[in-house]
Amino acid sequence: MRVSAKADYAVRAVAELAASPDGPVKGERLADSQDIPLQFLEHILLDLKHSGIVRARRGAKGGYWLAKPSEEVSIADVIRAVEGPIANVQSAPPESITYSGSAKELQSVWIAVRASLREVLESTSLADLVSGELPDHVRELADDKDAWAPRQ
Repeated sequence: MRVSAKADYAVRAVAELAASPDGPVKGERLADSQDIPLQFLEHILLDLKHSGIVRARRGAKGGYWLAKPSEEVSIADVIRAVEGPIANVQSAPPESITYSGSAKELQSVWIAVRASLREVLESTSLADLVSGELPDHVRELADDKDAWAPRQ
C-alpha cells in the first residue's frame, strides 16, 4: 500500500489540531509545524471540513479545530475524508471484482488486505496518536523488527 502525500499531510494536520485543544489554529501554523505546503494544506482542510472532521472560522480569531473529540476520530476517518475508500483495487471495491482461473482467490487476498488495514487504521484514534499510547495490537506490529526491514 502506498500512502499518498495528501493522506499523510491530512493525518499530520489533524494530529496538530488534536494536540492544540485551546482554540482555533491558523492554517499557516499547521503548515509550518508539520512542514506542509500551505496551499495544499488548505485544500486538505476543506476536504476535512466537508467530511465533518474539522470546523473552521474566518477572521483574526479564526482557524481550524476538531469537530469531535480526538478519541472519536480514527486515522481511517481522516484518510477516507481526503482519499475515499481505504483499499480499492483499480478504483473499485475488492468485493465487486471477480477473478478466474489461477487468480480466482485474489479477491480474498484483497479483502484480507483491506481488513488488515482497517484493523490498524480504524482502531487508532487521533488521541492515541498524539498521546503516543497506540493500541496494543498496533504497537506489537510496529515493534516487530521484521516490520522495519525494507523489502525489494
